[in-house]
Amino acid sequence: MQRLTQSSSALAVRGALTIHSAPSALRTHIEWALADILGITTRCEWTPQMLKAGTFKCTLTWRDRAGVAAAIASVLRSWHYLYFEVQEDSNSGGELYRFTPELGIHRAVTDLSGAILVNENQINEILRNSFDEESIRLRIALTLGNDWENELERFRGVNHQELSHLRAI
Repeated sequence: MQRLTQSSSALAVRGALTIHSAPSALRTHIEWALADILGITTRCEWTPQMLKAGTFKCTLTWRDRAGVAAAIASVLRSWHYLYFEVQEDSNSGGELYRFTPELGIHRAVTDLSGAILVNENQINEILRNSFDEESIRLRIALTLGNDWENELERFRGVNHQELSHLRAI
């Protein structure tokens, strides 16, 4: 009897880690942790984060097995001063993890376009624990991670040219 297995290409996922803000002292520790999870030496290209003095940002992409994003998010959330998001995508969708020190971690399942999916169990839970329209709206926003999105949005796309332009105005 032949054992059925998935092909290695079916197990491969694409992932991206964006660290929006990390203190300088944690950069080497972050790279060590990523190397331990990915099984290869990683070298992030750190650039200064202009929104928070003394912090740095970087982006890292990978192709590996499913679950790497969860492992990365679990390790990085133990360092309280980080702002980051990790996205993992496969041919059937993916997962998104976002973290801020104030809000903690948020996990969402995504479709192929990156949109957050809300399943029937989550909707039933929202309806079961909500008593009016406002509480339904708040719980849906929490499920979608709107607070995390708003907090991390200020870090996205900020670079030296944008800040120079803003200062010139």
